[in-house]
Amino acid sequence: MADARRVWVAGHKGMVGSAVTRCLEAQGESVLKVDRSVVDLRNQIAVEVWLKQNRPDAIVFAAAKVGGIYANDTYPADFIYDNLAIETNIIHSAHAAGVNRLVFLGSSCIYPKFAPQPITEDALLTGPLEPTNEWYAIAKIAGIKLCQAYRKQYGRSYISVMPCNLYGPNDNFDLQTSHVLPALIRKFHEAREAGRDEVVVWGTGTPLREFLHVDDLARGVVFCLDNYDGYEHINCGAGSEVTIRELAETVQRVVGFSGRLVFDTTKPDGTPRKLMDSSRLRDLGWTPQISLDEGIADAYRCFLAKENAERAPVLEPVG
Repeated sequence: MADARRVWVAGHKGMVGSAVTRCLEAQGESVLKVDRSVVDLRNQIAVEVWLKQNRPDAIVFAAAKVGGIYANDTYPADFIYDNLAIETNIIHSAHAAGVNRLVFLGSSCIYPKFAPQPITEDALLTGPLEPTNEWYAIAKIAGIKLCQAYRKQYGRSYISVMPCNLYGPNDNFDLQTSHVLPALIRKFHEAREAGRDEVVVWGTGTPLREFLHVDDLARGVVFCLDNYDGYEHINCGAGSEVTIRELAETVQRVVGFSGRLVFDTTKPDGTPRKLMDSSRLRDLGWTPQISLDEGIADAYRCFLAKENAERAPVLEPVG
């Protein structure tokens, strides 16, 4: 029996990285992990040393500084610096250590704000970005180009996968830094628990968004690791979209909040519509398996489990 493939999942504790780790381990792969307290991915020397010592067969690059509209708009320097540093360090160090296979995880925010819908991969760099998260988007575009540059100059088998909006286990539910879906889960839950009669949602409720459960993305990433080796990045999305109002109503139903929705139209909507064309990946044989209702119910269960764990009393040892 052949030895298990050794895959370093960079960012293994995050939502995407933990899902990819679960997927790889379920099919018998050997997953390498390193905590940020051991290797700061913004430190080039530390990353180079660790990679040369461990030399994985492949890398799934899921490490990134992430956040929603508020976080991106408030901390632009942090988002562009941290992500550029992490990308240059990992991709260059992978090459220096002789690692020939790498999958870089990007984001649908790389595309122009008013890109034709559904968004095909060739829309990249054809128009202005959404201003509220352009710092993160520019860093992710740089990551795609780094992979292409090392492929072009050195023949490295480095690819990039672009997910749509993600949610699921290990999501960030902090209202100041989270994305829209986990923020809605927390808002509706806290409103229900407090007996409030309304929940305020940012914006007009009209923007259209695409949401993919992170376990479906993980299957897509591993599928690409095994089946895709193209120069161009490839989209990985759910293939359907909902308005923010429809999303809020679905979360409201799952959580069981009986009050009313109020839309704060003084807050920014962001990109009016964002649906990716994932036909290239679907034509290769990957399809999502988790419906939005099923996925939101799973995300809410994960939120409740996290809340209960944080509230659990710390027991003193006996004896």
